[in-house]
Amino acid sequence: MTELISPTVTKNEVPAGTDTSPDPDAALRELAAGTFGLPHLRAGQLAGMKALVTGRDVLAVMPTGYGKSAIYQVAALHRHGKPGLDKADGTPNETNSARRGPAVVVSPLIALQEDQLDRLLETLGGDAAVAINSGRSDSEVNEAWDAAERGDAALIFLAPEQLAKTETVERLAALGVSLFVVDEAHCVSSWGHDFRPDYLRLGEVREQLGNPPAVGLTATASPPVRDEIQQRLRMTDPLVLVHGFDRTNISLDVVRHLEDRDKRRAVTEQVTELAAELRGPGLLYAATRKDTEAYAAELTERGLRAEAYHAGRKQSERDRVHEQFLDDGLDVVVATTAFGMGIDKPNVRFVVHADIPDSLDSYYQEIGRAGRDGGPASAVLHYRPEDLGLRKFFGTHMPDEESLLAVLQVLRAADGPVTQKALAEQTGFSPRKLTGLLNQLQETRAVRTGKRGVRLEAGAKLPTVVERAVEHAEARQRVDRSRIEMMRGYAETDGCRRQFLLGYFGEDLPEPCGNCDTCADGSAYEENYDDGAAASAGGEPFPLQAAVVHKEWGPGVVMRHEEDVITVLFEQEGYKTLSRQAVTEGKLLTLAT
Repeated sequence: MTELISPTVTKNEVPAGTDTSPDPDAALRELAAGTFGLPHLRAGQLAGMKALVTGRDVLAVMPTGYGKSAIYQVAALHRHGKPGLDKADGTPNETNSARRGPAVVVSPLIALQEDQLDRLLETLGGDAAVAINSGRSDSEVNEAWDAAERGDAALIFLAPEQLAKTETVERLAALGVSLFVVDEAHCVSSWGHDFRPDYLRLGEVREQLGNPPAVGLTATASPPVRDEIQQRLRMTDPLVLVHGFDRTNISLDVVRHLEDRDKRRAVTEQVTELAAELRGPGLLYAATRKDTEAYAAELTERGLRAEAYHAGRKQSERDRVHEQFLDDGLDVVVATTAFGMGIDKPNVRFVVHADIPDSLDSYYQEIGRAGRDGGPASAVLHYRPEDLGLRKFFGTHMPDEESLLAVLQVLRAADGPVTQKALAEQTGFSPRKLTGLLNQLQETRAVRTGKRGVRLEAGAKLPTVVERAVEHAEARQRVDRSRIEMMRGYAETDGCRRQFLLGYFGEDLPEPCGNCDTCADGSAYEENYDDGAAASAGGEPFPLQAAVVHKEWGPGVVMRHEEDVITVLFEQEGYKTLSRQAVTEGKLLTLAT
C-alpha cells in the first residue's frame, strides 16, 4: 500500500519529542546545505531523500522549481559516498559504504539533460555527473563511461532510447547502480498527457540493473497516472509525495467564443495586452504548426518579440528560440506542445491557450510554467466548443490489425526470443512503427520483452491476442474522449475553476479560490458544492477518492462532488459524470470491498 504525503499530512516525518541523537537526518541536511546551497528544505524533500537512502522507492509529484531534483541528487551523492559524506568524527558512514555505484537518471530530452548536467557540474565539479546520449560525440561518450567505471561519476544521465541497447544496460549493471531516477515520469503512463513508448521498458531495465531504489519525478500526475507510474516502474511500497499542487498565484480565466475569426483576434489582442501589463515574457499555445507561425507573425507586427516553436522547425532554430526565451530575449513564444517540458524559467508572467488542450493533465502542466517565482501570473484559455472536434481527431489511434498479426507470426515462427532489429528486418516495419506495435501487444501480456529480445507466450492464439490489443485500444479511446469531456467541463463550468481543476487531480478545495473569472463574477459562489471534508467524514455515501463499482462500467474512483452530480473515474471508461439521483434510485454504484 502506498503512502501519500500531502501538504497537510506529515507521515514519516520525525514526531516532536522523538530522540534524534544522533540525528538520522543530519547528514542529508548537511549535504543539501553545504553542497547544494539548500539550508531550508521544502515539505517532502527530506522525507524523499531519507526514503531513497534507506532503499525505499519514491514518487514525487511537485511543480518544476519546487526542488524535485534535489531529492535524488542529495540521495545519489549520499549513497555514492562522495567526499564530505563521512560522519562528523571522521569515520565512514555505514549507509554510504553499503553501495557506491552511480545513480542512473533517465530524462526524455537531451536539452533537459544538458541543462541539469551543467548545473550539477557547476556545483560538484570534475566528473561527478556525466551524460550518455546521441547528442554527444563518441569520444565524449567514452570519457563518460570511463568516469563512471573509475567511480568518479555519481550520476549518469541517459535518454530512454539508450536503455533499449543491451550493451548499455549490461555495462550499467556492472557498475552497481545505486538509484534509478525517472524524470518526467508521467511519460511512462499511457494515461499521461505526454506518453513516450520508450519509457515502457524502464521497469524491465530497472530489474536488469538489480532493482535499485527508484524515484519517479513529475510536475503533474492525476491519480490514475500515479498508479500507472508505480506499476510500470515496478515500485514496491513507494513513498508518494504530493506537494505544491495548488498554484494560488496563477489566475485562471476562460474566454468563450462562437466564431473562429473573433477568437483569433481576441487571442492576439490579449497577448499584446498581457505582455504590456505584466511586463514579463509569456507563452501562447496553439494546436497546429501553421497557427504558431501565423500568431507569431501577427504579434511581431504589433511590436512584440515573438517566435514560433514547433517540431517542424530545424533543431538549430528550436535551440535558438529556447535560448532566447531563457535569456529574456523574447516577449512571447508561440508554441505547440513541443515546447516547455523541463523548462524552469521563474519569471513567465502569462500562459495563453488559443485552442483547448486534449486534457486537464496537459493544461495543468502548461499553465504551471507561469509564475514560478511566486509572483502574480495569468492563465487564459480561449474556448470555442467546435475546437473539441479537432482534439477528438488528434486523439484517434486505432491499431493496425494486419500489422499486429504480422509481428505475431514472426514471433510464433521463431525458436526463442527475437531482437527488435531482427523483427524490423523480417516484417519490413520501421523501428518507430514496430515500437508502437510491440507496445500494443505487450498490453495484452501475451508478448513480453526481455534481455534477449521479444517473445510470444507459449500457446497464445494469434487472433485472440490481436482482439485483446484492439479491446485495449478501444478502452484507451474511451478514456481519451472522457478526458476531452473533462476539459470541456472545465471550460464551461460556472463554478470555481480551481476547485474543478484540483478535483480532477484528486485534491479537495473546500471553498472557491477567489482568483479565477467565475469567482470574480460571483457565479462560483452561487454553485452549491458538497463539502469535501464532510463527504470524507461520512456524510456522503460515496466520499471523495472512494473505490466504487458500477453495474456496467466496473471499478472506479470518486473524483468530484457537485450538488446534483458525481464524477467517477472508471478504469475502462474514463471520466463519467453521473446524476446523483440516478445513482441513488438505480443503485448504480456500490462501494468496493
